[in-house]
Amino acid sequence: MLAQRLIERKRDGGRVEPGEWRALAHAYAAGHVPDYQMAAFLMAAYLRGLDRGETSALTDAMLGSGSTLDLSHLSAARVDKHSTGGVGDKVSLVLAPLVASLGVVVPMMSGRGLGHTGGTLDKLEAIPGFRTDLTLDAARAQIDAVGCVLIGQTAEIAPADRKIYALRDATATVESIPLIAASIMSKKLAEGLTGLVLDVKRGSGAFLPELERDLELAETMIRLGADRGCPVVALVTAMDRPLGRACGNALEVEEAIAALKGEGPPDLMNVTYALGAEMLVLGGVAPTADAARRMMEVAISSGRAAEKFQRVIEAQGGNPGVVDDPAVLPQARACELFAAPRRGLVARVEPKAVGRGIIALGGGRTRMEDAVDPTVGFVITAKPGDWVEAGEPLATIFARDRAGVEVGQAALRTAIVIADEADPPLPLISHRVTERGVERYGD
Repeated sequence: MLAQRLIERKRDGGRVEPGEWRALAHAYAAGHVPDYQMAAFLMAAYLRGLDRGETSALTDAMLGSGSTLDLSHLSAARVDKHSTGGVGDKVSLVLAPLVASLGVVVPMMSGRGLGHTGGTLDKLEAIPGFRTDLTLDAARAQIDAVGCVLIGQTAEIAPADRKIYALRDATATVESIPLIAASIMSKKLAEGLTGLVLDVKRGSGAFLPELERDLELAETMIRLGADRGCPVVALVTAMDRPLGRACGNALEVEEAIAALKGEGPPDLMNVTYALGAEMLVLGGVAPTADAARRMMEVAISSGRAAEKFQRVIEAQGGNPGVVDDPAVLPQARACELFAAPRRGLVARVEPKAVGRGIIALGGGRTRMEDAVDPTVGFVITAKPGDWVEAGEPLATIFARDRAGVEVGQAALRTAIVIADEADPPLPLISHRVTERGVERYGD
């Protein structure tokens, strides 16, 4: 009867009390509330919204439905980063070992790709042998030994969120700011963090394309963290074009390795350094963002960051030789250049079309149970604003076979738009959000 009463109340615009959120989350995680009732409740919450108190109570309810990663024995700061998702976004693969190499503990919990966006876990699992399904005890032991762990949401952490997240995707209730914020923060708070940095994506390839909603989401998560003693900083970054050049799991791992050696594309490096600076300042190992950037540049040029990634890979069962020789990664069986059909300006490189192209090649999923081919994808060298000549190579397609190459050609014909003139792209990093409010990045 609990679920039915709450569905009726939320449907009619009423509010759910903290004790009721706890009871609902525990009952659903235990299987006492069926999916059809929770789906009805989520739709009511999506349409009616949640107030600040309800969002906070839902976060606590999902957090309290499972175990947490107790890292209180560590003297070092524990800081993670979360991205709201995009195409070509391999920042986590670079950022986690880079920041950990400088003395901040990084317990990073990530997700799988779904829809047009890629997932960090799928990218990591392109490394032969790499395991992301560690238990909390194993994750804690690795943090003690290495200072960094890269895992998925375990069955122990926020099980109510795990079930609700899957149901939200199936019931078109994903794009609710309170539900998004509570889901993210319940998992992040379970990591025992002393700080969190958010990469909130903006633009046509983001889940929330509009700046106003991005800022609302950032402010909601910052409040949730502040109320629980976990300071949160958010940067708003562009997702109106893919980040970096590589799009596709193994291809992105290779580009991340290049970045750890100082050879990454400028846009990838700038976003990584900006987010890393926030993590290092929150962690107390750098006094300013400028000092933090200098520290990261040294960690990369000295090989320290790449060595940390090798240690993480080895600890999680992967082949650390991939850092020295990316050819260890699985390779596509077919590849072909994609050429400009005409001369002109690159007006757009549409992330959603690129992401959907990867799915069509077999490198993404539309359902959580779909298998993923790590070898396929694109390396796109064209950027919005570039002048190109007819026949000039703009990208390389990596596919399973000749039929896949044709699928990739069709996807890129849609994604890469060449015109006589072009609007300027969004700023790579546009805003910084803290407890103090919103400011233009760099002000």
